[in-house]
Amino acid sequence: MAKRYRAKTRWNLSIPANIFIFQDHIIASQTAIFLTGSPMRHITVMTLTASIGLLTMFVVDFVDLLYIAQLGDSALTAAMGFAATILFFGTAFNIGLMIAASALAARKIGQGDTGYARRYLTNILALSMMLIIPLAIIFFVFAPQILDLAGATGTAKEAATGYIRIVAPFMPFSVTAMVCSGFLRAHGAARRAMNVTLSMGIANAILDPIFIFGFGLGVNGAAMATACAAIVSSVLAVGPIIKHYGGFQKLSSVLFKEDLKPVMAILVPAIMTNVATPVGGFISYRFIASYPDEVIAGFAVMGRVVPVAFCLLFSLSGAVGPIIGQNFGALQFDRIRLTIKQAMGFALGYTLLVWPLLFFLQGPIGDLFNLRGEGREVFWLFAVFLTPLFFFNGMLFIANAACNNLERPAWSTIMNWARNTLGILPFLWIGGALYGLPGIVIGPAIGGVMFGVIGYAIARHLVNIQEANHASDKD
Repeated sequence: MAKRYRAKTRWNLSIPANIFIFQDHIIASQTAIFLTGSPMRHITVMTLTASIGLLTMFVVDFVDLLYIAQLGDSALTAAMGFAATILFFGTAFNIGLMIAASALAARKIGQGDTGYARRYLTNILALSMMLIIPLAIIFFVFAPQILDLAGATGTAKEAATGYIRIVAPFMPFSVTAMVCSGFLRAHGAARRAMNVTLSMGIANAILDPIFIFGFGLGVNGAAMATACAAIVSSVLAVGPIIKHYGGFQKLSSVLFKEDLKPVMAILVPAIMTNVATPVGGFISYRFIASYPDEVIAGFAVMGRVVPVAFCLLFSLSGAVGPIIGQNFGALQFDRIRLTIKQAMGFALGYTLLVWPLLFFLQGPIGDLFNLRGEGREVFWLFAVFLTPLFFFNGMLFIANAACNNLERPAWSTIMNWARNTLGILPFLWIGGALYGLPGIVIGPAIGGVMFGVIGYAIARHLVNIQEANHASDKD
């Protein structure tokens, strides 16, 4: 049996009596590890470990589409693109809830109150079920009508409807995995958080070929594999919390109501921030819905390659949040500035590494997915022109993480909505009117450049504001 944990820090780690205690398994890693040491080292470790799990999950999504592409029907490939766009609305809710859990828990951990961090986790999980279950019901019942709004027709619409209706009932498992993963990251438990997404990817990788080809279920088989993987990841997310971090607090309506205000203060802007991304995708799909299935298939492939190619940038935003949160709890503003600066350098270096790889691999990737005609042109434009500009999306990701952890989540909401409306719609319209399909592909990236620069300036300004506010409080 593990030795009983004894607090060795200067903080009072007393735990309320109504919290389930698993003292034999609580470990000393509950201290705020991001307050000292090199920020770049923390950024690198958290990003790389998070990216391993995410990369596995994204690669499986990539392979999902690859398997479907081998069926030789562009309509089915297009269906996967439509389904992913719709279901990402649910993922946006999951990410918002994960951000709330991570930001609030990291702040309390930075202050030495790990008991309160568990209390936040319990109440956020309860709130998650109250939000996700109705959303899953809406997706299941109204999938055809939602796809009509996205412009899906014929075989693509029918296949996408089946995919959504299989995955939707398992959304509560997905949100449990993501919220618990955010809590683990708040503790700096990068490996345990990585295992959550890694398990999802491995389960999906094993089940995909069995369901898609072994049982001959096609798109529905890919959906079944995704549903099973969500269950596996939720189990592996909850286990470490029970075993190593004191478990969950007994649910109390009084404490739930008490925590609802600070949770919603981060949650609503975080959800609104992340919902903006699928709204931008929805707008883009409306512009390309009138094109042939081969064009939509090209966009679908591009949508699966982006998370794989830029996995570290997606992981970077989640990794930076707890680092900023802990240092904000400890009022170490110089370390926050350094963290933001070094995160930007990390994003730039990674983008410059990915660009030549995609440039040389765009042909083979197009062959793998059986892209034809204009669908192949879409992917070529992405690999050659859009890839280097993705750095500016990375800037916006980091700025969003800063705002969410520096008590200005509404700022990240405004930035993300502006980027996914004003930064997309006019550029799609103008690009399409002047240059046709190439303008539709490249136009929104120009908006991304503008909002990436704005986001970085806002994040730096926010650090100065918070430092001044806390300096005046001391006076």
